[in-house]
Amino acid sequence: MESMNKRFAIKDAFFSPLEEKIRTVVLPYQEAVLKDEVEGVAKSHAVENFRAAAEVLKKGKCDTEFYGMVFQDSDVAKWLEAAAYSLQLTPDAELEEHCDRMIAIVAAAQHEDGYLNTYFTVKEPGRRWTDLSECHEIYCAGHMIEAAVAYADATGKTKLLDVMCRFADHIYNHFITEGNPGFPGHEEIELALLRLYRKTGEERYKELSAHFLNARGDAGAYFQKESRERGWYLWGKDPAAPEYNQTHLPVREQKDAVGHAVRAVYLYTGMADLAAETGDESLKQACRNLYESITRKRMYLTGGIGSAYEGEAFTEDYHLPNESAYAETCAAVGFCFFLRQMLRLEKKGEYADTMERALYNGVLGGMQLDGKRFFYVNPLEAIPGVSGVAAPLKHALPERPGWFACACCPPNVARLIGSVAEYAYSVEDGALYQHLYLGGTIDMEQEFGGKITVECDYPKTGHILYTFSPTTEKVMDVRLAIRIPSYAKKTTILRNGSPYVPNLDDGYAYIEGKFRAGDTLILDIDMSARRVYANQHVAADTGKIAFLRGPLVYCAEGTDNDGDVLGLRVSRTAPIREIEGGAPDGMPMLTVSGSRITTGEELYSFDAPEKEPVSLRLIPYYTWGNRGLSEMRVWIPKE
Repeated sequence: MESMNKRFAIKDAFFSPLEEKIRTVVLPYQEAVLKDEVEGVAKSHAVENFRAAAEVLKKGKCDTEFYGMVFQDSDVAKWLEAAAYSLQLTPDAELEEHCDRMIAIVAAAQHEDGYLNTYFTVKEPGRRWTDLSECHEIYCAGHMIEAAVAYADATGKTKLLDVMCRFADHIYNHFITEGNPGFPGHEEIELALLRLYRKTGEERYKELSAHFLNARGDAGAYFQKESRERGWYLWGKDPAAPEYNQTHLPVREQKDAVGHAVRAVYLYTGMADLAAETGDESLKQACRNLYESITRKRMYLTGGIGSAYEGEAFTEDYHLPNESAYAETCAAVGFCFFLRQMLRLEKKGEYADTMERALYNGVLGGMQLDGKRFFYVNPLEAIPGVSGVAAPLKHALPERPGWFACACCPPNVARLIGSVAEYAYSVEDGALYQHLYLGGTIDMEQEFGGKITVECDYPKTGHILYTFSPTTEKVMDVRLAIRIPSYAKKTTILRNGSPYVPNLDDGYAYIEGKFRAGDTLILDIDMSARRVYANQHVAADTGKIAFLRGPLVYCAEGTDNDGDVLGLRVSRTAPIREIEGGAPDGMPMLTVSGSRITTGEELYSFDAPEKEPVSLRLIPYYTWGNRGLSEMRVWIPKE
């Protein structure tokens, strides 16, 4: 599976400024936080942990203590991976030098036998591999493996790759060669090992990934045994609650998405990836079942997943509360990983539709427009003075903080945005698939004998222009598959200005033929805003309406509605109008007629609320919370 970042030169009205912001603002800011150089935000100490581990290896002790979460190493790994994608897109000697220095710090913390983990080197020496349930050794290894592969792809430098191959070999020896029992409490390495396998060609890494996947499903028996025998505890989570970490059933028998949502979608990503590599039909069917469980009954309109604070987890079918939604940013990122792998298994437009929804709403909403503040939790309703304050809602902050003690989400957003081309396009079976609409030039010399330039201002408009440029012959022999989004009432295609009727199959338009220099295709997608209604079993959304324009979910924010969102009611039939550039980030604002109800000061009253007509103003969900503290609602009661 070739990297699209290598053959795609991005030039996109929406994502190019985001990529530049990642390079010039987000990565430097996050590096400074990881080095504890930013005042007024939660301390990281992640880089210092690696320095301390190296000092322990050199001197037998260090002058500082381990600080932070047991998985603090993974923050550095995700930052390195995000930086690698940025370097692929835009060479930057200064950023590359910073990465090389960071890699040197990481490498210095590796034991002679290949082991690498700062928590167990600095804080718990002698206890490695004794708490797989909670201590995240294998999880951290997975993230650093992903960083190593990405950095080698971007720069050709293999220092970190060599370090992580040694660690992967150490893990293989421990669990396969020596036959020690166990598997990750927090999944991630399963998908990382498959990336490492494709990069190196080393079959043992694929074997180890399959081993970890196939070992799950003992109903928590291993973790219970581990808990009894080790005699020490990190958090003391109940090992007899196997759904939390998806050990309740063997992976091929799992049908409902359960437990910690990030762990779940990382697991499902590994399952789908292995199924694509091996052709395992039972694994494929399990992935289909889990996808349907999420999207039919356990997913927010925004593509957010995991509705409960307790366990950061999926709960029950149709339980999708708005005000207390968890919908962790990392879960949306991981969901995109899973959906990308589902598209490898089978080309179904609904997978790409869902991936797009999760990306534009669940992921992008996790980062402030300035790139320096982040949401961990993404509620669909916010009430200042209650959200982030009341006991059941302390997790649902109404404003993005600068950082977190558990800072998994900020670098996760950066690495997904930096690699968006990998999600937008794929080259398979001699065809170019476009899953997301992303502008730039794609090198298809090997397959088609030329390049294709895509120009668009999506999601502001649905007008997408493809221009063909043969490089060696007079014509390009093209096989192109373009996703036709399910949200659009109408989509048209023109070839050189004339209507073109492609072959349509499962949400993709297949276009084949010979194209000369300057030939064009134009895709016009109807981006009209539409009302959305929830299933009647979603109690939180009964009698309410939401709004979607293209892939963007819209919300009402108090800033645009006289400070009061809770009193708004929306018309079921009034036309939806657009104000071009009226929303933050230059996106269209939507307006629709409705009313506002007001009551007296009594908590309860026999007097009916007063009602006045108003025009509701709505902005894209990903842009909320950028203009100060304000009420916000996605689902609005109807009149």
